[in-house]
Amino acid sequence: MKKLLRFFTIFALVIGCWAGLGLTQRAHAVSLTSVAFNSAPVLAETAAEAEFRNRVDKKLGQIANKIDLNNTNLRAFKRFPGMYPNLGAKIVKNAPYQKVEDVLEIPGLSSRQKEILQANLDEFTVTPVESAFVEGDDRINNGIYR
Repeated sequence: MKKLLRFFTIFALVIGCWAGLGLTQRAHAVSLTSVAFNSAPVLAETAAEAEFRNRVDKKLGQIANKIDLNNTNLRAFKRFPGMYPNLGAKIVKNAPYQKVEDVLEIPGLSSRQKEILQANLDEFTVTPVESAFVEGDDRINNGIYR
């Protein structure tokens, strides 16, 4: 009797799992503004709030494809020959900068490093420091390993 009960239990479990494999669940989208609340609509927002962007997206929109010397991490300098890792690390460690040309005043730069920087000055920009980019050790090691 125990064997028969065990067999039916396992059989029901297998059939139940097998039956659910091919089925998809439907997603039901509901507009939250259509949901009736007891008070004023919660999601009523102004046009400015409708285009929500966080600080990081806003900063990335300002710098476009340039390297922001005050906010970019070390790995961004890999795209320039001769800058990664040594020269890039010096740039990151000596930030913040007031203008792009300040990078040429980093103490201890060799003449070759100054030449590399001079050749790439138009690839850099300087914006105010954004804490989301410079907190902790993210500028030196952001944990992305490719």
